[in-house]
Amino acid sequence: MELRRIHLCTGILERDGRILLVASRYPNHPHPLWNLPGGRQEPYELLEAALRREFLEEVSLAVAIERVAYVAESFDRSTQTQFTNVAFVVNGKGEPRLAAGDPHAVGFEWVARSELAGRLRVAVVREPLLDFLAGGSRGYYGFADAGITIEFFD
Repeated sequence: MELRRIHLCTGILERDGRILLVASRYPNHPHPLWNLPGGRQEPYELLEAALRREFLEEVSLAVAIERVAYVAESFDRSTQTQFTNVAFVVNGKGEPRLAAGDPHAVGFEWVARSELAGRLRVAVVREPLLDFLAGGSRGYYGFADAGITIEFFD
């Protein structure tokens, strides 16, 4: 099996000490997983454009990108997939709302910083975000094993 590469982008939107998280459903997980809003980059799409599109699709918010927060890379050897996620700090006005009929994004919540560790089950999502929010300056986080397998609807 040939190695597949997936580029992801996520956005850190914070208001009043709370971070916007999205509950995403995957075919191989019985319960939704919490993550930052974002998703996969499409062919010929810049990451910034992908992130703006994903925010609109998942939570109906237009966002402006302020800066890159960090890059996280991981491997799922069971599916021969390398994931590279670029997390951005974003800002946006308005209140989030779910798009009707989206099988992927099934919920959202503003989560206090102190509650993020308990909500984010996946280390490749949790550890870079918590380090960044605590003032960490690493910028890059590598995981030889993603610790999770994700199946996409398409």
